[in-house]
Amino acid sequence: MIARRTVLGEMFELLKEDPTSRARLGRLQTAHGVVETPVFMPVGTQASVKALDNRELEEMGTQILLGNTYHLAIRPGMEIIRQAGGLHRFMNWHRPILTDSGGFQVFSLGKIRKIREHGVEFRSHLDGSPLFIGPKESMEIQRWLGSDIAMVFDECPPHPAPRVEVERAVQRTLRWAAECLAQPRAPGQLYFGIVQGGSHGDLRRQCAEQLVALGFDGYAIGGVSVGEPEPEMFRQIELTEPHLPANQARYAMGLGTPAQLVELVARGIDMFDCVLPTRVARNGTAFTSRGTFAVKGGAVKADFGPIEEGCQCFACRNHTRAYIRHLLNVNEILGLRLVSIHNSHYYLQVMADIRTHLQNGTFAGYRREFAAKYVPSEKVRKARSDAELVAGKA
Repeated sequence: MIARRTVLGEMFELLKEDPTSRARLGRLQTAHGVVETPVFMPVGTQASVKALDNRELEEMGTQILLGNTYHLAIRPGMEIIRQAGGLHRFMNWHRPILTDSGGFQVFSLGKIRKIREHGVEFRSHLDGSPLFIGPKESMEIQRWLGSDIAMVFDECPPHPAPRVEVERAVQRTLRWAAECLAQPRAPGQLYFGIVQGGSHGDLRRQCAEQLVALGFDGYAIGGVSVGEPEPEMFRQIELTEPHLPANQARYAMGLGTPAQLVELVARGIDMFDCVLPTRVARNGTAFTSRGTFAVKGGAVKADFGPIEEGCQCFACRNHTRAYIRHLLNVNEILGLRLVSIHNSHYYLQVMADIRTHLQNGTFAGYRREFAAKYVPSEKVRKARSDAELVAGKA
């Protein structure tokens, strides 16, 4: 592999470290503005965060959105986005955007794809038409999208997978990462490498160290939230994080529940994305500081309080549990919109609270209090299915 010289810390400024954990307060500079970390990125797979508009996202403090290369390349297609002047102009979003490479979706297609030396042959989940995407194609699409942060095209092995299969995935990921790094990029665009390696500490270390030697602008931990139990997910993060540069951004892909986010921040992670806030909202499930509850349930039929007392989101300031339950049970679109607004606001508020406590040196107490109050839901943890992701149902 050919190493690329990079100026470490140029884009990411480490502001403060928590003395009781590996948590960090930081600032990431992008072409469309500064992102204060730790940060949660709402998922806008198809150039839209489901059920929310840009005004709502801005009002609740969204700093950066996530888009998906695979889905946007299929619909509306690159020609339309090129004519629009890039993804920011197409969706009229003026803040930063991170784009996934499409690799996770392609490898989730399982039996309808074939891995080749320079990419993957597969069939569209829409009409079955033959398609090909590899490092060159993925980075070209992301260049035309004009995202602030472009993820490299990697191989994400399934869980569980034999070690020999994970080893092959790591080698292919490293080879493709070097190929991605050689591709031209949009003005100001950052490239993030992705560490694979499954639950094998030596493979995680090998992948991380070789990616760092190549010299990316930031690093993501991939191959988590793919069906493994929570303790193993935490372990994979812990196996990887020590091998990533302290003065560059670290991103845990596809995670997680609010309680997981707090614990992952404590393990040194700066950036997160997850479909859960809007996905479970469409089933009538709301996140609160005490865990989740079913807004559609009969227990709140005559409950005229907000989804959560003290919450300052639009839904909680203006509507009651009883009213939102009614909307959900008669299939009014406003019902799922209001729960989506609340859940997304809650996730962003958790991250804002974390940043405040890191700044004030009180993160340890916040972490203990959060864990004591929050009751995790097994149903919510299992809500993120690969099939739904591939179908674009984020």
